[in-house]
Amino acid sequence: MSSFNRRKAKAGTPAARAFKHSLRRPSLDPAESRPATLRSRSIYLLPNAFTTAGLFCGFFAIVMAMNLKFDQAAIAIFAAMVLDGVDGRVARLTNTQSAFGAEYDSLADMVSFGAAPALIVYEWSLRGLGKLGWLAAFVYCAGAALRLARFNTNMGVVDKRYFQGLPSPAAAAMVAGFIWLMDDLRFKGTDLSWFAWAVTLYAGLTMVTNVPFYSFKDVNYRKSVPFIAVFVIVLIFVAVASDPPTVLFGLFVLYGLSGYAVYFWRLAKGKPVSIVETGDGRD
Repeated sequence: MSSFNRRKAKAGTPAARAFKHSLRRPSLDPAESRPATLRSRSIYLLPNAFTTAGLFCGFFAIVMAMNLKFDQAAIAIFAAMVLDGVDGRVARLTNTQSAFGAEYDSLADMVSFGAAPALIVYEWSLRGLGKLGWLAAFVYCAGAALRLARFNTNMGVVDKRYFQGLPSPAAAAMVAGFIWLMDDLRFKGTDLSWFAWAVTLYAGLTMVTNVPFYSFKDVNYRKSVPFIAVFVIVLIFVAVASDPPTVLFGLFVLYGLSGYAVYFWRLAKGKPVSIVETGDGRD
């Protein structure tokens, strides 16, 4: 009787591991069969809820602009800014950072700080300029999209102390702050078309430059500070509360110009003006 040589699979081969895995009995313990990511998914709802609220503010701003309520549209943009700053910090504090959250945040920012300000300023003032008006609004919208895409791809090679180009929330604050201030002063958008055109174009183009803007990411909020620092914060809140349109627009105009001041200062000192691949903490 002929016999066949039966060779046993070695313990370390893929075939042996697959055969051993097939002999395992499924666990009957409900605790083991429950998805391990159930709890983490429930926690991830928290930062994404803030992102959704920011997205709602951007959409609400567009609706208010269509109803010619430009002051409410501008306020909604600033509310979206606050929520955009909160969702990332909530994700870090609760250890719920994820790729989905990062992508969702970018898409929400594109609506709140890209499409919404462009549409609002077009409805408020740029419509009367014809082609030049909607082209300026498109330059701003495209600049925000390019700014967000570059931020996502260059996140690991840019000095954390600076933003590469004007951040989209600050650009949106410049445009929305200008509309809010002029509306509060009872100026019509049609009377300020060229001023609105210049502000929109400046914000849109500055977003895609390599000009460094301070990011405030190296500020240690857990470090003790002198009493005067707390008093200065109180004064800032009082100033904003006394006249929000004027103070907020003034602050973001100063921030929008600060990048060029840093750029030319570094250029005059002979320091590198590029912030890419300089994350070693040295100038």
